Amino acid sequence: MSQRRDEHLFRQDDVTRLGGCALLTMSQNLLFEEDGAFKAGAVLSATDAHYQVELASGKRSKVKSANVLLRFEQPPPGQLLAAAQRDAESIELDFLWECAPQEEFGFADLAREYYGRTPTPVEAATILLRLHSAPVYFHRKGRGRFRPAPPDILKAALAAVERKRQQQEKTEALTADLLAGRAPEPIARQAIALLTRPDRNSVEFKALENAAHALHMNPLRLLLERGAIASPLRWHLDSFFATMFPRGVGFAPGLPAPEQHGSLPLARVTAFSIDDSSTTEIDDAFSLQQHAGRTVVGIHIAAPAASISRDHPLDGVARNRMSTVYAPGLKVTMLPGNWIDAYSLIAGREVPVLSLYVDVDPDSATTLKFETRLERVRIAANLRHDQLDDIVTNERIAGDGMESAGVPFGRELTFLWRLANALLAERERVRGKPEPLGRIEHSIDVERRGEELDPDAHVVVRTRRRGAPLDLIVAELMILANSHWGGWLADCRRVGIYRSQSLTRIGGRAAGKVRMSTTPAPHEGIGVAHYAWSSSPLRRYVDLVNQRQLIAAISGASPPYATNDADLLAVVSAFDVAYAAYAAFQTNMERYWCLRWMKQERIARIAATVLKEDILRLDGLPFVTRVPGIPVLPRGQRVELDVLGADEIELTLEARLNQVLAATAEVEIETDESEEEAVQAQAIRIAQDETGEPRPPAGGSSVATHDPDRASGVAS
Repeated sequence: MSQRRDEHLFRQDDVTRLGGCALLTMSQNLLFEEDGAFKAGAVLSATDAHYQVELASGKRSKVKSANVLLRFEQPPPGQLLAAAQRDAESIELDFLWECAPQEEFGFADLAREYYGRTPTPVEAATILLRLHSAPVYFHRKGRGRFRPAPPDILKAALAAVERKRQQQEKTEALTADLLAGRAPEPIARQAIALLTRPDRNSVEFKALENAAHALHMNPLRLLLERGAIASPLRWHLDSFFATMFPRGVGFAPGLPAPEQHGSLPLARVTAFSIDDSSTTEIDDAFSLQQHAGRTVVGIHIAAPAASISRDHPLDGVARNRMSTVYAPGLKVTMLPGNWIDAYSLIAGREVPVLSLYVDVDPDSATTLKFETRLERVRIAANLRHDQLDDIVTNERIAGDGMESAGVPFGRELTFLWRLANALLAERERVRGKPEPLGRIEHSIDVERRGEELDPDAHVVVRTRRRGAPLDLIVAELMILANSHWGGWLADCRRVGIYRSQSLTRIGGRAAGKVRMSTTPAPHEGIGVAHYAWSSSPLRRYVDLVNQRQLIAAISGASPPYATNDADLLAVVSAFDVAYAAYAAFQTNMERYWCLRWMKQERIARIAATVLKEDILRLDGLPFVTRVPGIPVLPRGQRVELDVLGADEIELTLEARLNQVLAATAEVEIETDESEEEAVQAQAIRIAQDETGEPRPPAGGSSVATHDPDRASGVAS
C-alpha cells in the first residue's frame, strides 16, 4: 500500500494569508490528539504552527499543527467522535490485523484499505480509535502511525491478556466472596502468608486488598472476621512462626546423636542445681569443698560445646535459631530434645561440664583464686524453687537454721548465700548504689488440652518476689562466672562476645544502652570489668560460642574464632535481631494472656501504678498500658482504673481513671536506657528484665522460672 498524504489534512490552498494569519476559506473542523486523548473541534483561526479550536463543550484550545490528525467539514465535531467510538467496537481486531501491512502505516492508509475506498471522516476516525485501542495488535510508532505486532509476539501477548483476564475474574470472584461474608479457600489457605510475606501481585492479595478497602477494614481484622484466621491467638502465634521459623519449628531428621564423654575426668564433688520444677534446660549447678582452710566453690555449666564444634552439623541449627524461644504455654528450644537431655544437669547423671572453681576465704567470703576445667560432674540433686522458697527464707538462712529445717544441702546453701551477699556488696560498691531487691516477677500458666493452645484455656497469673536467698545465690554466682570468664578470655587475648554498658546520669538516674560486641569493656550496670554470656549454652548461641573459646583456652589450643573473625561479627548482629524478635513475641504473648485472664476473671476495676505521665503498670500483671486523659500524677502513685474493653489483636487495654488511691509504690525503671526510652520499652516489652533479657516464664509454660544470668533487678 503506497503511503500518500491524507487528503483530509489541510492543504495550503485551503487558506489565504492575511497579516501573517491563516484565514479558513470554508467551515473547517479538526480531529487532534491532546494529552493522550483524541478531541475534535471547530477551527476559529490558524497560523503555520497553531490552530485556535473551539470544542463541542465550548472550551477553546490552542492546538499545535503537529497534533492534527484529520480535517473535516461534516459531521459536527461532537458527533464525529461519538460515531467513531460506537463503530470502532464493531471492528474485529484479528481481521483488521490481517488487513494491515507488515510495515509501518498511517491510519488513513489502513482505513482506505479496510473500506476499499476513500473513507469518510467518521470511518477514518473509527479506524484510528480502533488501532489506538489495541496496543497488543498494533504498536504505535507516532501520531496516527502504527505497525502490526509480529505473529509470535502477538500470540504471546494475547496469551498474557487472557491470563490477565482470567486473573481479574478470579480476583473479582474472591473479592465477592469476602464481601459476602465468606472466606474463600485460596485465601484461607494462605491467610497468614498474605499478611506476613505478601505477594502483592497475587490474585489472593489483590482480592483481600480490594475487599478490605471496600469495607474500610484492616486486612487482618477482615480475615479474622471471615474465619480465615481462627482467632487473635492463632494470628499472634502463626505470624511469629511464619516470620521466624518459615520451615517449621521441628528439627530436620538425620542430625547426629549426642556424643559420650567418658574420657573426661570425673570431678570429686557433690553438685546440685537450683531451678524451678518445670525447668527442662538445667544448665548450671554448684558444689562446695573444703581445702587447706579455704572453701572451694564450684560453678558447673553444661558443656554442649565439648561436642558441638564450629563445623558440627548441629552448629548450623543452633546458629539459625540463636536462642530458645519462651512464651506462656510454649517453648521452642535452640537444640533438639535429645541433646538437651544429654547435657542437662539432671540428678543422678554424670554429665560434661565447664567448671569454674573459686577459692573463697570462709571468714570474709572474699574470692582468692580461680581455676577453669573441662570435666564430668555427678549431679546429686535438683533443688526446686517452688518447693524450697517458702522454707529457705532470709531469716532462716541468716540464722543458720537450714539444717534444722531439713533443707537439702542446707550447709552449702548457707555458705553460698553469704558469698552471694559479699559479691553483691562488692558490685554495689563499684556501681555506687544498691541493687533494687524484692522486684515482683510474674508467671503465667496456660492450661493445655492437647497439642494446640486454646484461646479459651484457663489462665493463672502468679507473682513471685525476686531476691529470695535461692534467687540471689544463682544470680550472683552466674554473674561471677560470666564476669571472670570474660576477663580470662581478654587476658588470654582470645576474642569473645561481650556485653558492656557505660552509664551516664540523666535526671538523677543512671542510664546507658547495653551493647554486645567482640571488644571487652566494663559493664557498669552490673559493676564488673568484663561480662561475657557463657552460662546458658543449652539455650543461647552466644554462650555456646563463648564456651568453645573457653574450652580451647583450657588446653592452649587454637581458638575456633580469631580476632576480627567476620563470622563472629555476623553472629553478634544476627543474635541481636533474633533475640529482640523473641523478646517482643514473649511480651506480646504475655500481654495477650493477661487480657484473656482479665476477661476470664471478669475484671471491671483494677489497681495500677503510674510509671510516667499517662503510662501505668497494672497491679499483679506484667502489663503496662497508656491511659490518655488522666491528670498529672507523681511517679509511683497508685490509682484505680475502670476497665472498658480490650483489643486482643493490638494487645491494648481501654481504661479510664476511677479514683486516685492513697498508697504509693516503688517504681523500678530499666537502667540500660534513658528514662524516656525505658518507660516506652516497658510499654512494649514488660517481660524483659532490666537489660532487655527475656524472662523464661514459669509454671504451665514448662520452662524455668528464672534466668540464671540475672540478679534481682540487675542489668545483665
